[in-house]
Amino acid sequence: MQLNQTIIRFPEIKLKTRDAHKLRGYFGNLFKENSALLHNHFDDGSLRYKYPLVQYKVVNNIPVLLGINEGGELLISLFLKISELNIDGVVFPVYHKNIENKNYKVAIVDDLFSYEFKTLYMGLNQKNYKIYIEANEADKKLLLKKTLTANILSFFKGIDYHAEEKIMLTAELNEKQTKFKDKNMIAFTGNFTTNVLLPDFIGLGKAVSRGFGCIVKK
Repeated sequence: MQLNQTIIRFPEIKLKTRDAHKLRGYFGNLFKENSALLHNHFDDGSLRYKYPLVQYKVVNNIPVLLGINEGGELLISLFLKISELNIDGVVFPVYHKNIENKNYKVAIVDDLFSYEFKTLYMGLNQKNYKIYIEANEADKKLLLKKTLTANILSFFKGIDYHAEEKIMLTAELNEKQTKFKDKNMIAFTGNFTTNVLLPDFIGLGKAVSRGFGCIVKK
């Protein structure tokens, strides 16, 4: 299937990777009347339990907004209205910004492609975290392979892509410690190879709207 993706970058502003959730908070509040897609909450405060179609990232210290399909259309409509960023009370005037819109093919194919995580990948939820920490190295690798495959299927569901072919995948991931919502968490750096065509800069795993799990084809 064809997926449309929009990316807005602010190349003159430098942030830390962990500031991505602050971008989400800022834009979600600034344009909160526009759409639940910006913050994944509905008007009544309930969560939108679907793959986020607007994601906030800091990649190589550059703030990035990513929109998929209708999320991209929303970012295009708001592009000219962005004149500054306010991160923890520090105001960054936006003198230069750029927007890129392109179509990607998403498919399970006969070829193999390698992807690198540009930001930490959080694949473990509360249930499989307990399994992971008690597993041996071989079982840990198998669990992460299954989890990453499930993350790709969740992405498929979020863009309404129904695939019948089998996903083939291998992963080389390195364990890292990080903080998420003031809690110590296990996350991962590394890369994976699969027979799935995926768009650059989408997120896989947990907390992708906050910048985690951002991938780029190697």
